[in-house]
Amino acid sequence: MNIRQKQEEIIEEFALFDDWTDRYEHIISLGKDCPVIEPTFKTDDNLIKGCQSRVWLHAQIGADGAVHFSADSDAIITKGLVAMVIRVLDNETPEDIIGADLFFIDRIGLREHLSPTRSNGLLSMIKKMKMYGLALAGRSGIGQSD
Repeated sequence: MNIRQKQEEIIEEFALFDDWTDRYEHIISLGKDCPVIEPTFKTDDNLIKGCQSRVWLHAQIGADGAVHFSADSDAIITKGLVAMVIRVLDNETPEDIIGADLFFIDRIGLREHLSPTRSNGLLSMIKKMKMYGLALAGRSGIGQSD
């Protein structure tokens, strides 16, 4: 499944819910499936700046040339948000991550239902993931980690 298809799948999931209470519950449940960052990567370097809560994000490039993300947060909704973005960008090439248009955020109405600080945090997560894509795109060795 490519980035567009993953986003369409999320849009379809959110269309099943009538109100934002149910949608927030779904976001929280997505956080339970977030690939958990190893404790050794819970460092200040992997802490996302601009988030109200603490969010750690790590990326490494696999032998297949795809980027694999892991994350954690001390807030359940934030963990769900980062899990959603990971779901879309995980297992993609650095170039695809850099060029990704993450339209699902607006299509599910997420931007207008987040507080300004959470919205800024979401943008910071996406920016960090794209920065990882940039950093990993230049690597010629496969299997290296960031």
